[in-house]
Amino acid sequence: MQMENFAPLMFAGLVLIMLLGFPVAFSLAALGLGCGFFAISVGWFPASFMANLPLNIFGILSNDLLLAIPFFTFMGAILEKCGLAEDMLDSMGQLFGTVRGGLGYSVIIVGFILGAITGTVAGQVIAMALISLPVMIRYGYNMRYATGVLAASGTITQLVPPSLVLVVMADQLGRSVGDMYKGAWGPSILQVLIFALYTFALGLIKPSHVPGIPKEARTMDGLHLWLKCLRGIIPSAILIFAVLGSMGGLPWMDTAIATPTEAGAMGCIGALVLAAIHGRLTRSLVWEAMHGTMRLTAMVVFILIGSRVFSMVFQGVDGARWVEHLLSGLPGGQVGFLIVVNIFIFFLAFFLDFFEIAFIILPMLGPVADKMGIDLVWFGVLLCVNMQTSFMHPPFGFALFYLRGIADTLFKEGRIAKPVLSKDIYLGAVPWVLMQILLVVIVIFVPQSVTMFLDKEVQVDLDKVVIEAPESQEEPEEIKLEDIKPPSAEDEQKKIDELFNRK
Repeated sequence: MQMENFAPLMFAGLVLIMLLGFPVAFSLAALGLGCGFFAISVGWFPASFMANLPLNIFGILSNDLLLAIPFFTFMGAILEKCGLAEDMLDSMGQLFGTVRGGLGYSVIIVGFILGAITGTVAGQVIAMALISLPVMIRYGYNMRYATGVLAASGTITQLVPPSLVLVVMADQLGRSVGDMYKGAWGPSILQVLIFALYTFALGLIKPSHVPGIPKEARTMDGLHLWLKCLRGIIPSAILIFAVLGSMGGLPWMDTAIATPTEAGAMGCIGALVLAAIHGRLTRSLVWEAMHGTMRLTAMVVFILIGSRVFSMVFQGVDGARWVEHLLSGLPGGQVGFLIVVNIFIFFLAFFLDFFEIAFIILPMLGPVADKMGIDLVWFGVLLCVNMQTSFMHPPFGFALFYLRGIADTLFKEGRIAKPVLSKDIYLGAVPWVLMQILLVVIVIFVPQSVTMFLDKEVQVDLDKVVIEAPESQEEPEEIKLEDIKPPSAEDEQKKIDELFNRK
C-alpha cells in the first residue's frame, strides 16, 4: 500500500468508528494510535514521530484560551438556574402576548437575550419550554409552531456571543475571539429577524395558529409590567456589555482591555451577582453549576486529546495534502468550496456534536480555506451558523430530545391536558431548520453580513510607496575629477617598507 492511499482510508475509518456509537474521544485516540503504529511498521515515518505526541498534547492543553470554556460554562449554568429566564418570559409574554403571535415573539426575543448571557442550549430550551409551552397550549397556539419556536430559539445560543462554539472556532482557526464575536452579531440578528418574519407571516396566513391572548389574562399592566421587563433586560445588558465589551467582542469596538479568559471570569462574577439580585444564590445552585461545568470541561478536554492524536497521525501520512487536493479542485472556486463544505457539515451534524466537529473536521478544512483566500473569521462564523442546525435535525437533534422530555414531564404533572406527540415535535422543527439553512445561504453569498462589523484591514500598495530622503542642511563639496590624483611610486614603496618593518 502506498502512503498517499492511506489518508482516505483513515478518513473512512473515522466516519465508521463514529457511527459505531462508542465515545468519540476514546475512539479517535484508538484509531490514531493504531494507524500510527501501522505507519511506523511499514516505514512511512520513524517511531520518534509518535514520541512527540505527549509534548504536543501538553502544548495544546496549556493554551490559556481554553480556560475561557469552563468560565463561560459556569456563567451559563448559574444564569440558567437563577430565575432570570422565568422572569423575562413572564414579563415579555404579558407585554407582547396580546399581539397576534406575541408569545412567539417573546420566546424569540428572550431566546436571543438568554443566548447572549448563558451560551448553553440545554438549559435554555428546558427553561423556556417549562414556562411557555403550557401557556401556548392553553391559549390555542398550534402545537407544531409552539414546539418549533421553543427549540429554534434555544439553538440561537450557539451563534450569539459569547458562544462556546466561537471560542473553539477561534482557537482552531488561529483568530481572535473578539473578531469571531463581532462577526457573529450580523448573522445572529438576521436569524432573529427571519424567525420574527416567519411568525408575522404565519399570523397573516393562518391567524388561528398564533392567536393573541386576551388582555384580561394579564396579571400586570402599565408601569409595573414595564419595570419588570426592564428588571430582567437592564442587568442582562450590563453583563453582556461588560463581558463582550471588555474583550472587544461588540460591534464597532476597536480595543480590548481583557483576554477571553479574564472576560469569562468577570462574567462568572456577574452571573453570581444576578443570581443574588433574583434571590436564588444558594449553595446548591453553585454546586450544581460547578458539577455541570466540570463534566462539560472534562468532555471537551478528552475530545481535544483524542482529536489531536488522530490529526497528528493524519498529518504524518500527508492527509492534509489529500484534503487540500480534494477540496481545492472543486468547480466554482470559493463559492463551490463553501457549498460543498457546508453540505458535508450539515449531514455530519446528524451524528456529531459541535465540539467534535470543531476539533476533528475544522483542522482539516481551515488550512484549505486559508490557501483559497477565504477570510477565516467569515469561514468560522459560517460553519457556526451551519452547526446550530445540529440541535434541530430530526430525529437526532438534542434540542428536540430536551423538548420531548420536558413535554412528557409537563403532561405527567398535569400542566398540559394532552401529551405532545413526537410527530408534532419533529415536523414542527422542519420550517425552522429550513430558515437556518436560509441563513447559511445568505452568509455564503453576502459575506458582508459577517465582515461589516469587523475592523477593516489597512491595505498598502507597495507600488505607490514613496520614501523621501531628508534634505541636508549643508551642500556637499564639489569634487572634480582632475583633483583626484593616483598615489605615487614613492608612496607605495613607503607602505611596503612599513609592512615589512611591522613583521
